Amino acid sequence: MSRQFLAEGGITLSGGGYTIVGVVAVVALVALAIGYVLLKEVLAAGQGTAKMQDIAKAVQEGAAAYLKRQRNTLAIFGVIVFLLLFALPADDWSERIGRSIFFLVGAAFSFTIGYLGMWLATQANLRVAAASREEGGREKAMRVAFRTGGVVGMITVGLGLLGAAIVVLVYTGQAPKVLEGFGFGAALIAMFMRVGGGIFTKAADVGADLVGKVEQGIPEDDPRNAATIADNVGDNVGDCAGMAADLFESYAVMLVAALILGSSAFGASGLIFPLIVPAIGVITAVIGVYITKARAGEGGLVTINRSFYISAVISAVLSAIAAFVYLPNSFAEFGEGYAHNTGNPAVIATVSVIIGIVLAALILRITGYYTGTEHKPVQDVGKTSETGAATVILSGISVGFESAVYTALVIGAAVFGAYLLGGGVALFAVALAGTGLLTTVGVIVAMDTFGPVSDNAQGIAEMSGDVDEKAAQILTELDAVGNTTKAITKGIAIATAVLAATALFGSYSDAIAKTVAERGEGAVTAVSSFVNQVVSPNTLVGVIVGAAVVFLFSGLAVNAVSRAAGAVVYEVRRQFRDIPGIMEGTTRPEYGKVVDIVTRDSLRELATPGLLAVFAPIAVGFGLGTGALAGYLAGAIATGTLMAIFLANSGGAWDNAKKLVEDGNHGGKGSDAHEATIIGDTVGDPFKDTAGPAINPLIKVMNLVSVLIAPAVVTLTLGGGADTTWRIVIAVVAVAVIVAAIVVSKRRGSVMSETPAAAKA
Repeated sequence: MSRQFLAEGGITLSGGGYTIVGVVAVVALVALAIGYVLLKEVLAAGQGTAKMQDIAKAVQEGAAAYLKRQRNTLAIFGVIVFLLLFALPADDWSERIGRSIFFLVGAAFSFTIGYLGMWLATQANLRVAAASREEGGREKAMRVAFRTGGVVGMITVGLGLLGAAIVVLVYTGQAPKVLEGFGFGAALIAMFMRVGGGIFTKAADVGADLVGKVEQGIPEDDPRNAATIADNVGDNVGDCAGMAADLFESYAVMLVAALILGSSAFGASGLIFPLIVPAIGVITAVIGVYITKARAGEGGLVTINRSFYISAVISAVLSAIAAFVYLPNSFAEFGEGYAHNTGNPAVIATVSVIIGIVLAALILRITGYYTGTEHKPVQDVGKTSETGAATVILSGISVGFESAVYTALVIGAAVFGAYLLGGGVALFAVALAGTGLLTTVGVIVAMDTFGPVSDNAQGIAEMSGDVDEKAAQILTELDAVGNTTKAITKGIAIATAVLAATALFGSYSDAIAKTVAERGEGAVTAVSSFVNQVVSPNTLVGVIVGAAVVFLFSGLAVNAVSRAAGAVVYEVRRQFRDIPGIMEGTTRPEYGKVVDIVTRDSLRELATPGLLAVFAPIAVGFGLGTGALAGYLAGAIATGTLMAIFLANSGGAWDNAKKLVEDGNHGGKGSDAHEATIIGDTVGDPFKDTAGPAINPLIKVMNLVSVLIAPAVVTLTLGGGADTTWRIVIAVVAVAVIVAAIVVSKRRGSVMSETPAAAKA
């Protein structure tokens, strides 16, 4: 059987196989080179006035300082996880060392892409603002913003593909196990950057809005507001750094899942084909970035969507050609170990990849409909602003609930369709659907980065006062488009999480079966025991705990934003009250103090959700067994999918409803309707930019932890005696770590309950 084939480490690459993987590595390097070309183009754009440059410099310095401190915090955590990972059992020392080293490589790549996304966005926002003032400003500004995202997209696919190709070239048969470390490092760091950056950006944003817009009645990016620089810094460390790292880990983890299952399903061919598909994605990403040019009178979202669809179609065609050229028409051609499988491998691979591409397109349509200003859901949310903030919040929640259902059903249909198609290699078909979705990642990253760059550009323009009404309108339009593209990319990211988690779920089962088989005598009884666990009450308990962890994680993230935002509110109030001349514009606010507050609070909040993600599956696996851990993963995947989409789309709808009112609808700026939408947007900020997006890496971290610990769980479960004692001790320690982290987090309390005097002190 193919599983045995994999367990025996029988996979070897032929000379032709090494050549193909080498070509994939070269394609990855080409992607990095194209990213550099796009980078030079972005940096060559005009930088506007001296005042605009001063504001941009403050944002650049604040973002760099934050990520430097975050890097130091994450380095400590990374070393601890590296040592724990090294202690986990492996087939041999080579595999153990490789898995641990590539954990660090995946983590370093993830942070590097996040840092690059942040750095470039802080350079590009100024240039987008400057471009809006020039002749043909709308087209120029849009091109600079999208090609900024193109740089990050090229680096994302380049590093992800390069890392996977190197592992396959060096480790071959052991590559799937080593890649587990690579994906785990990418996912873990992405989750931390998502949570930390999300808390930073939304604490500053919420605090700025509550005092500036609601209490003082001044514009969103008014330089008199001490939180404006922190807000603009936050867009970069949250939406750019956090999301860039998030999409990279989606790319890396999906590749890991595909390579693990591919080697089991198709042998050496299954180890190579999942690398060919994303290599094709590099070609289509380049095409997608370069054809994104706005036409006269055409909406920005229409332009971006057209590029996406063209790229998707090209990906589908090229992937189909690659499948029929590279893969055989019969499983028998793979050897005797695969002859029992039915179907045509080339057809299965082609249709599976196309399912993933179509899934990305459908999510784009659904998310665009529920969060775009030109569609009924957001327009209805805007209308409710005439009756107050409560109805705005209720209508936004309704949009989030409804959109989550349809998006989840589409994702579920894609998973089930690939599963039915795959037959004996069903899980690999699901993984291939994920790699099909990956062919669009270069364009998806460009779409995502477009959002915060446009948002920051509008902030710089407003704070400097150096743009006319026409340029301001251009930037407002691009910002609204960016809100929708960010929501779309979050939807696609959660789709990759579900596809990867489903595939990794199969890897978890394989890891258990392999460990049981290695025990030899009594293996049949052990397998029967495992099957019985799947239908036992333990499994239901695991499902409930998995769902509960998603709720707890989301609650911790939103509460962290609330606490930090409260501190920002009091600091901004203090400055308005105690520093003469701020409202008159004759005194510069103390921007640095707000940046320090959100930096401190966001970094100290990192530990609790991180510990929860790592130790919860350990507690369930060692405490309740393999069946319960399977249930835990199922509960987390199902609940996480719905929760992430609900949070992202509710927040996106509230944000764009506010844009509708600010464009002059329902009373326009300064009206009661405007104030109602500001409150809705404030509630939505931690939804769409902190808790919602962080669920995506959370799901994959928990799945990878489960895959990594599965052999140890089985070994200690079947051992009895001292092994049982160790299993219980590990579970108790894991629970204790989680409880301690939550207690410490709760003891920080909420600054919102403090008096202004206490906050001042």
